[in-house]
Amino acid sequence: MTFIETRGNDGVKPAEVPFSQAILSPSASFGGLYVPKALPALGLDFLKEHVHSHYKTLCKAFFAKFGVDIEEVTLSAALDRYDRFDDPADPVPLVQVEEDAFVSELWHGPTRAFKDMALQPFGYILSSLAQKRGEHYLIMAATSGDTGPATLETFKNAPNIKVACLYPAGGTSDVQRLQMVTEEAANEKVIGIRGNFDDAQTALKNLLASESFKRKLKESQTELSAANSVNFGRIIFQIVYHIHSYLKMVAQGEVELGEPIYIIVPSGNFGNVLGAYYAKKMGLPVEKLLISSNINNILSDLITKGEYDLRGRTLKQTTSPAMDILKSSNVERVLFDKFGPERTKRLMDDLNEKGVYKLTDDELAMLREDFDATFCSDEEGAAIIAQYARKGYIMDPHTATCFKAYEQLRKKSLKTVICSTAEWTKFSVTVAKALGHEATKDLDALQWVSENYGVEVPKMIAELFEKPIVHKTVVDKERIEDEILDFI
Repeated sequence: MTFIETRGNDGVKPAEVPFSQAILSPSASFGGLYVPKALPALGLDFLKEHVHSHYKTLCKAFFAKFGVDIEEVTLSAALDRYDRFDDPADPVPLVQVEEDAFVSELWHGPTRAFKDMALQPFGYILSSLAQKRGEHYLIMAATSGDTGPATLETFKNAPNIKVACLYPAGGTSDVQRLQMVTEEAANEKVIGIRGNFDDAQTALKNLLASESFKRKLKESQTELSAANSVNFGRIIFQIVYHIHSYLKMVAQGEVELGEPIYIIVPSGNFGNVLGAYYAKKMGLPVEKLLISSNINNILSDLITKGEYDLRGRTLKQTTSPAMDILKSSNVERVLFDKFGPERTKRLMDDLNEKGVYKLTDDELAMLREDFDATFCSDEEGAAIIAQYARKGYIMDPHTATCFKAYEQLRKKSLKTVICSTAEWTKFSVTVAKALGHEATKDLDALQWVSENYGVEVPKMIAELFEKPIVHKTVVDKERIEDEILDFI
């Protein structure tokens, strides 16, 4: 399996690279991204074979289909990271909440967010590659609240790796912030920026593409990589759990093998739903992918109107902050898959230069073959949290947005998998308020929800409030490069 570039090749970078190179150096020509040259097919025989497979067995079979250049012993050790999850035999529980709706709980790892599903094994693989090559890497991550903790967790004290994590100061929950600023590993630096997630992500992309920054790093014998979903090493692991959830539906007798389902994904940077899109293209029986956003509804505008328009638009802070994003990186990979590199480059150039691009009617029709989308206000999300709490299920505000899509977007009476991307504990103030308790601090909210609804606060969350603050740096975005170079 080789990887090519979404915006075409500049004649300087290799026209095709192996998987290992794509994840070590994820910045492609013209600021683009790496994508598989071709996707392997998952026929019904493959799915049938793995209906009852252990999650790690499914992963190994899936990677074999992809033919990536990662040694089997390295992949096996990476997948052993799932042994740290709540139930190693079932790292992604599937919970029925309606007769035809099932929640895929993707957050049972060490930082209580779906990012652990990809970043735990990915971190091991990248560190192993660095050691094997005798190279040292700076891993950069920009976070709206979940990628940062998961990145810091997977790479802490990893040989040959340093991490610089950027987060919007004031733009995360207390728990998310504490998961980052209390990290004690000497190889990691956490930097708060005065700005929003788009500012953090833009800074990351600019540094990934900056030859002068890379040159300065090389003076310290350091190469540059990224842990955001611009890195396909994240995406490949995100494909697997969508396949797994479908197979669990089959194993439980909820669907017949080959029967299509809906998958609903709360989406900000589009990486999670991109994994589902690739699974669908590879043969997973999916009727349509339904995307839920918050009032920063750039994605629903794209998928319903064919417009990606940043002009005059400002990012709004919501109670689902992981989706407080206007520049969704992974949309580009779908544009490439649908329209090819030349059109993708023109669209992305228009976005960068004019702040807008528009699809033709035919292009929009192609996009809508696979996707539909809606968005959910904070008030609507709070009502959904309260509604399901009365039924005995506590969810976070990102998961709550999916239920509007569940109610409004399904055109057929098909079973539905809803992707739950974070445990309620990461957004306890919002959850408590939806349930009738005003709290200003996470600790109060956690205790109240736990006591009144009989749900446990995991030890790794409870312990955060006793840890000392290690990382106190907060800077303007113009200072990010200097802070990172000082750290290196």
